[in-house]
Amino acid sequence: MPLVTGTRLGQYEIVAPLGAGGMGEVYRAVDTRLKRQVAIKILPSVLATAEGIARFEREAELLASLNHSNIAQIYGVVEDARNTEGSGPAGPGLVMELVEGPTLADRIKLGPLTVNESRAVGQQIAAALEAAHEQGIVHRDLKPANVKVRDDGTVKVLDFGLAKLVAPGEQDRRPDSALSPTLSQTPTLISPAAMTNVGMILGTAAYMSPEQARGKLADKRADVWAFGAVLYEMLSGARAFAGDDVADVIAAVMKSTPDWNALPLDVPPAVVALIKGCLEKDRAARIRDLAAARFVLATDFGTVGSAASTPAITRSRMRVVLPWALAAIVLGTAIGWLIPRSAGRDVLVTQLQTGVQPAEQLVTSIASTRPSRTAMAISPDGRSLVFVGMHGTTRQLYIRSLDRAEATPIPGTEDAAGPFFSADGAWIAFWTETRGNNTIKKIPVAGGPSVSIPNTATGRGFGASWAEDGTIFFATRPGVFKISS
Repeated sequence: MPLVTGTRLGQYEIVAPLGAGGMGEVYRAVDTRLKRQVAIKILPSVLATAEGIARFEREAELLASLNHSNIAQIYGVVEDARNTEGSGPAGPGLVMELVEGPTLADRIKLGPLTVNESRAVGQQIAAALEAAHEQGIVHRDLKPANVKVRDDGTVKVLDFGLAKLVAPGEQDRRPDSALSPTLSQTPTLISPAAMTNVGMILGTAAYMSPEQARGKLADKRADVWAFGAVLYEMLSGARAFAGDDVADVIAAVMKSTPDWNALPLDVPPAVVALIKGCLEKDRAARIRDLAAARFVLATDFGTVGSAASTPAITRSRMRVVLPWALAAIVLGTAIGWLIPRSAGRDVLVTQLQTGVQPAEQLVTSIASTRPSRTAMAISPDGRSLVFVGMHGTTRQLYIRSLDRAEATPIPGTEDAAGPFFSADGAWIAFWTETRGNNTIKKIPVAGGPSVSIPNTATGRGFGASWAEDGTIFFATRPGVFKISS
């Protein structure tokens, strides 16, 4: 029986119901001790079994471990919530931050968000999930109805009721244990398998990853999938995967692709590529970390609005599209590192925040008066970074595979500067300067001694490129020269 206005749960007084979800009934309440409004989520009596209470208590523990501006905070727990007649426990209650404002689902019902609105909301959702993932917590039920947007634009991710603490490399051996299927009208999907107590599919069908739909492992890449579906829906106003019933929706998730033509023309190509990378059905080929999403969405694509507000004339469209084309050139390489292109290839894990350890600092040039000298280079296959680092008084080259956290010093590259790769990626060339004389050397990436490349040009060198035919083009103060490698 629902709680009525005036019900007291310790220091909390129920004001009004706010809604119900698969894992709880939510009420607005007043904290009479601290004089503030709160939200209390109460586990329905039908789910107040030992297993249901255990899952509910887990949510409290998970939320208590998170402290992020884009995640609704937990204030406390009420052990037992009873109705005003005192009959029958309604289950334990979770006292949470009351987040005013519509849900993202309510906002999308009014029409698609503009590109800039979607970017702002998307960045905050990604930041919230990334913070949870750093604590080993996977939401597993991200959808527009579980996101609120306050009037000041602040986004809050709600309802970690299906969240799971995932240890690194953990593999689910079986689907989650079944809960009671009685709440058939809740938006959280409970599969028919639950009725046999064999297992259940968690999440909401339209936002569930293929592996969730199969009842298999749900690691943080399930949240990445849901994020892609939510971002698509914000921009298009339609679900990425739709159907007349749950079976149709799940079939669409498993087999079909979203209608990319439904995205407005003013969505930048880099954002489309991001959504596609999030919605890779093969989990191994999917974007692995929402840092990639924040990276792309934080990029300034210029002033853009909704498709409806963009005049359908060529001059206006060119004014909007041209900056994206330029941005796409820059972002294309970055997204190429972040999105594995084929399940048949080795998956590249990219560390986006690059340190210089074990070097102590990055050296930008041989002479401090020439800060334009290139200090690092990316290998042609995009898998390695070489840079000039300083450790103590030793300056030399370091190489770091982008799926590793630390770099490795390269012996024989002391006093190096301005590194660059050969076209086939087998060699690294670099400048050295001793007593004012510039020398170009090369060293095998696989290891070995460095070799000097004859060079008769004079003046300080400050840039070079290694062509496929073996020719090295380089610049000095007198001009541009070429030599054979």
